[in-house]
Formats: sequence, structure tokens, C-alpha cells
Amino acid sequence: MPNIDNDVAGNMTHPWLDLDGDKLREECGVFGAINAADASAATALGLHALQHRGQEAVGITSFDGKEFFSRRGLGHVAENFSSAEAIAELPGTMAAGHVRYSTTGGSGLRNVQPLYAELASGGFAVAHNGNISNAQMLRKDLVGKGSIFQSTSDTEVIIHLVATSRYPTIADRLVDALRLVEGAYALIVMTPEGMIACRDPLGIRPLVMGKMGDAVVFASETVAFDVVGAEFIREVEPGELLQVSTDGEVKSVHPFGKSPARPCIFEHVYFSRPDSFFAGHSVYEARKAIGAELAKESPCEADLIVPVPDSGVPAAIGYAQASGLPFELGIIRSHYVGRTFIQPSDSARHAGVKRKHNANRSLVEGKRIVLIDDSIVRGTTSLKIVEMMREAGAKEVHFRVASPPTAHSCFYGVDTPERNKLLAARMQIGPMREYIKADSLAFISIDGLYRAVGAKGRDKACPQFCDACFTGDYPTSLTDLRLKEQGGDELPFDDTKAA
Repeated sequence: MPNIDNDVAGNMTHPWLDLDGDKLREECGVFGAINAADASAATALGLHALQHRGQEAVGITSFDGKEFFSRRGLGHVAENFSSAEAIAELPGTMAAGHVRYSTTGGSGLRNVQPLYAELASGGFAVAHNGNISNAQMLRKDLVGKGSIFQSTSDTEVIIHLVATSRYPTIADRLVDALRLVEGAYALIVMTPEGMIACRDPLGIRPLVMGKMGDAVVFASETVAFDVVGAEFIREVEPGELLQVSTDGEVKSVHPFGKSPARPCIFEHVYFSRPDSFFAGHSVYEARKAIGAELAKESPCEADLIVPVPDSGVPAAIGYAQASGLPFELGIIRSHYVGRTFIQPSDSARHAGVKRKHNANRSLVEGKRIVLIDDSIVRGTTSLKIVEMMREAGAKEVHFRVASPPTAHSCFYGVDTPERNKLLAARMQIGPMREYIKADSLAFISIDGLYRAVGAKGRDKACPQFCDACFTGDYPTSLTDLRLKEQGGDELPFDDTKAA
């Protein structure tokens, strides 16, 4: 029997990210290693590099050739996997791990991945980054046929589809299951025969492949390879299924055919770490190019360019270089406002921005400043930052945004607020400027964003990226959303954000 009892609650703390929910939460991060002497240790290090993609919970599952072992906990990687004892509980040369925010399924240990099940063919563990947009429909059908679910995560649907498939091999059964799935996924699967990594046919969610000596490793971002000392080989292609056996054989198949890729463009804007590479480009250089393009499209007479830290820094550097205006750290971020044992009161919630950011008064007083941020979601944080600049004596406060207006919800693994809470869904640019109390407000255009990341512009007939949060052009069917809008039954794990 697998040892899957090592669930820990960490410190039972909750991530303090943005007290107003005014940032898009990254989806999740996955890492896997096979044929590695210290597979679990490498996985823990890789997940540490991916911590920005999910701070709610973490899990690692390993396989020693005979038995699967799992350890899961709430909180950060360091809180759960920093000790030698924790790693010793996960022996073997194959391991996979996951850091998460809950996009479907809610919080709680039962939803912490990798999810594990005993199938007729043996153990099966899966780590999933993304969101299945027809999971409710599939789950309802499976439950009607007798399936018993142990979690409220959409990922468990994949396990039940694999378990009920009639195909002979586990790879064929996985393909059979994924043919029924809509939405976005980057998967790392562990079986007694080896590891399988695959991406959805449009490549919406990222997944990369590397080598670490004789080991093959997979991760959501290349930065995880830097940390573990692995060599980046290539991206897992959209729709590709890579099988790595325990004897080192690597097999690649494209069972879904090939479609034009639509990777998430917000990886360039915000999600990926700046020191990663995504879609063939340095994320840092792409963000600088976004800032430079923004300066060309929306110049401003000002004295200083000030980033909203930390995510606005690369774009602000690009804006400053393109405009010839000086770049200054007019806002200082506290790196010690991270976690709290209790949910904050309303009064503490209102003070949240000042606890996280503080104006550098000596720089901004009497100056015309341009604030650069990666996005505006609800607008509440933008309003408070503008007010903070004015309180510090700024003469003028102009706001420039390194992405187009976020006017639509995401259904592909990003925790987006309901559409009626997105500022750009409720207001045009003028009213938005008045709401955040800026002297001027401008966003990069969708074509400008595409130019900054290496395209000539957005191909309306066949966009090169998934940009649905900006355009409302969803690249896949949204079956669960359609059923919900039609008044269909909601299942217990449904927290789909209404568009």
C-alpha cells in the first residue's frame, strides 16, 4: 500500500498577498524529476523557485520502484520541506510536486496535489497546472456512473477518466481521458513505469523540459532548472505527450494533432519570474520591451518614472529608457509583510497597502511622477497608491499600465475576480482615471503588447497568444460556464468565476 499519510498542516497560516484581492493570482506550479538520485530534494528546490506561482499549499509524491510516498501541507515550501527528515519520508529516484492556489476546489489538504490513486494498473499520481472548463459536466456524469470522488478539485476528474478508460496502456488511457477534457492543462503524471508530461493542445499553460545529469526534469518555468542545476532542453510542445521510462527512454507523441499555439500572454506580463524564459523570450527583456512600447504609445511630461514594486519594475525600466526620464524607486516595498495567523480586520485591510508599500517622500515631493504597474484588476490598490503619492507631496501623478485593460475573467487556471468586480469591465478609461484619482491613465494596446513580445501585432483571425482576459476571445469552449448561465445544477467544487 502507498504511504500517503504524511499530510501536515504547516503553520495553518494564510498567504497575505493583496488584502483587497487586487492582483491576479498566479495559477499553480509543477515540477517533476525522474532517474534522479535525490528526486524529492530536487523537486523541493524546484518548487521553491516556483513559489510565486502558488503560496497556499504544497505537495510532493515520490516513487522508489515499489511504493509511492506523499507529503502535503498548507503554506510555503520552506515550511513543509526544509528539513532532512521531511525529504527522507519521500525516497526514490522519481518525484513530482505542486504549489497551488485554489482556482477550483477551494483550500484544504484533500485538494493539495499531486493527487494520488490506486488504479487497476498500479499507482497513479498527477500534478496539474491549469483549469478544466468542463469539469463539472464530466464529474456529474462520472458520479452518475458510480465514481466516488475524494477531493473537490477539477484535477480528480482526470484520474477517474483514466480509471474508467478501456485502453490497454496507461499512456493510451491518459490520452483517452484528455480527449474528453476542455480547457488548459500542464500535467506531470507518475506511474510505476515512469513519468508522463503533457500540455493542452493550445499550450495555454507553460511546461518545460530539462536534463540534470542522467535525470529528466520538467517544470512550469525555466528558473526552476537554474536552482537545481539542470540544463534547459526545450518547451514541451502544445498537445505533446512525453513519456520518460525508468530506464531513461524518452518517447514523444502528439495524439491530438497540431493546432496553432495560444500560450497565456499574461506569463510575459506578470506570472512568470523575470529570470525565466517563456515562449522563446527572456521574461525580463519582454517586460522591459513592454515598458518601452508603452512609452511610445503613451508618453508623459514628467520628472520621474516610478515602478509599483515589485512587478512593475522591469516595465518601468523600459519606459524610462525609452522616454529618457529618470527611473527612481519612489515606492519602497516591505518584504516582511507576508503572512498572518488571522484574517485582518476591516481597519487593517484598509491599511494594507501602506504596510506593504511606502512612499519615498524625499524623491517624490514636488515632482510630476509616472507610476508604472503591470495591471489594474479591481483598482483599489491603484487608488491607494495614487493617494499615497499625493500625501507624500507629488505634484502630479500619472498612471501607466503594462497590459491592456483586464475586462474579462479567466477560466484557464487564473484566480480572476468575477467580471463585475473588474474595473475595466465596469468603466471606460476616463471614469477609471477618475476612480483611481490619477492625473492621467493609459494602458498599452493589445497590438503594442504583441509587438513587445516579438510579434508584428495581434492576428485577429488566429491570435498567437491566449489574451482572453483582455479581449474576451476565449480559445476553447466553456461548457461549465454555459451550463451555469443556463441555470444548470452546480456541483460542490464549483467556484467558477462568472464572465
